[in-house]
Amino acid sequence: MQHITASLERGRPKDLASGAQVLSGQLGKTIQRLRKAYNLSLSELAEQSGVAKSIISQIERNETNPTLATIWRLSQALDVSIERVLATSDEEPFIERFSRADTPRLVSEDGKVRLAIIGWIKTVEWLQWYDVTADPGGVLDSDAHQRGSVESLSVTEGTFAVEVAGEVQRAGPGETLRYRCDRPHSVRCVSEGPGRATMVVIMKAAVME
Repeated sequence: MQHITASLERGRPKDLASGAQVLSGQLGKTIQRLRKAYNLSLSELAEQSGVAKSIISQIERNETNPTLATIWRLSQALDVSIERVLATSDEEPFIERFSRADTPRLVSEDGKVRLAIIGWIKTVEWLQWYDVTADPGGVLDSDAHQRGSVESLSVTEGTFAVEVAGEVQRAGPGETLRYRCDRPHSVRCVSEGPGRATMVVIMKAAVME
């Protein structure tokens, strides 16, 4: 994925836009709390992060949905991990229910691939999983993850093509593509209709030679 993919790992993610909801309404509060803890003004944080002052202000008020790359730049400026920025609560109820509105969503740069983050935010350093929906022709480009990382794409609707190191494989409904994602890779919806799949990213997996 942040696979980040829309990967949420420490390495810089691709420029992905989030979906219709801010991460459980907590992202803005977290950014504001960290900024104030460092005694930074909006202007100072904007200068250090490269994110526009107006955008930071909107994020803090939960009036806009930042791209994952924007969240990464803010986390770097605030000297905290992206996992901490995205974390919502230390409480751990026996059963958690997340509505569609509560589920964080990312969108690819071309706007045609959408990833709902259905994995547990506390596992993002080693395990991530997403519900992927895509329009025909949609492409999700990702940088290389940590050495040995593996990604699995299980298709439920449409057809997807995965390209890694110049090799391309396709999968349709009921099929799964598993591939090394410790190098640049891309996922493309190549069917005439929409596509849907579950994407699982295993970070720090056993290195395959």
